[in-house]
Amino acid sequence: MQIGAVMDRVALAAPVLAGRVHSAAKLSEVMQRNQLPQVTPAAFVLPLGLQGGAADAVTGLYRQSVSHVVGVLLAVRAAGDATGAAGLATLDPLIDAVVGGIAGWTPDDDTIGVFTLSRGELLSLSAGTLTYQLDFAIEDQLRITP
Repeated sequence: MQIGAVMDRVALAAPVLAGRVHSAAKLSEVMQRNQLPQVTPAAFVLPLGLQGGAADAVTGLYRQSVSHVVGVLLAVRAAGDATGAAGLATLDPLIDAVVGGIAGWTPDDDTIGVFTLSRGELLSLSAGTLTYQLDFAIEDQLRITP
């Protein structure tokens, strides 16, 4: 999975995130320090895993469908607003922009499918920051010649 290409696409889809789209390593660093992103809105692109699908074997070839799952974690400050309403005013258009930029897109010509939206979920409203995760999946095919 080309996480760098997804990061670039998120930044392109939501210009307000320019310079604030980070990798899983940056999220790990922020979490280890028990901090929130200093500047928001911010995004973190996470490789969430693989899901194997149907497999078949033909003479001289093993094929299996594979779904690559990628998460985009959005962080928006809502300091001083216990209800999170102020953060939602920023978060809602950001969600729409990221979904519009990723869904239906493929990072390269070699991938069989395009990204589809799997789910979106509000993860947290704590310490004055809203965190929302969008999960996308893209279908591809594993081909092995024994």
